[in-house]
Amino acid sequence: MKSAPPVILPDPPEPPTPMGLIAGGGQLPVLVARGMRSMGHPVRCLGLVGQFDSELKDLCDQFTEVGALRFNSWGKRLKAMGVEYAVMVGRVDKAKMMHSWGTIIRNTPDLRALWMWQKLRRDRRSHLILAAIADELAKDGVNLIDSTAHITDHLATTGVMTRSKPSSRQKSDIALGWPLLQEMLRLDIGQAIAVREGDVIAVEAVEGTDRMIKRCGELCRSPGWTLLKGARAGHDRRSDVPTIGPTTIQNLHDHGGRCIALAVGDVIIIEKPQTLELADRLGVSIIGIPQGPSTQEPRVTANE
Repeated sequence: MKSAPPVILPDPPEPPTPMGLIAGGGQLPVLVARGMRSMGHPVRCLGLVGQFDSELKDLCDQFTEVGALRFNSWGKRLKAMGVEYAVMVGRVDKAKMMHSWGTIIRNTPDLRALWMWQKLRRDRRSHLILAAIADELAKDGVNLIDSTAHITDHLATTGVMTRSKPSSRQKSDIALGWPLLQEMLRLDIGQAIAVREGDVIAVEAVEGTDRMIKRCGELCRSPGWTLLKGARAGHDRRSDVPTIGPTTIQNLHDHGGRCIALAVGDVIIIEKPQTLELADRLGVSIIGIPQGPSTQEPRVTANE
């Protein structure tokens, strides 16, 4: 059965509306919490057990831990905190869910999660799981919104964002690879490809961008290849927005990458100033490519 595309809700009312945050691991939930606070919103957070960054608690007006697979409690707890709108961001590391018996028990799926998993048994791609979680939260009166609404200054922008400029060969590789990336995103295969000297050397699938980068280093010993990254066609920005950060830059440099092309407005740059500074120190160019028809050759321009 074909699923209707999820509706992306508008931004919530102006402050001081309490904002909910369902937080997994990594720095992204921290950035979102800071963004909410800077806009005057009280932050009411559900931290997934064994996943969230310890810094997060101090940024929230209310904080409680919940199991990553205990969906029945999420909406009810947020509603009890006075939350109508929420953002869900952050990684879920399955290994951390097995850290101890206490963690395992707290992450045991509840009946609501098991019912949803069974309902999606024929197609469990990430965007469908997200849509199902959003539907369950909506039943409790909590609406998920665009996860980038409070961190727009961390999104990729048009043109060369670093002082390091792409070479003519890298520009040519972007022109070749960008339409191919758009088609791959349309097919919902992965979020990134790597190109070197007019040839695609790797395509991201379930392993994620960091592991794909390492694979590129094994396949292509000579440095200079380019990473292209974007978001799937019709991407639901309520969760799982593609990201890069300092770790990505270091990993890419260590494995021979020297240029990154990002879809404008569709990729988050974690700790953006630090990421761009590190890229410049390592001689890695970062370029934002505006979205457009897949047949249109992307323009690589320098920001003034």
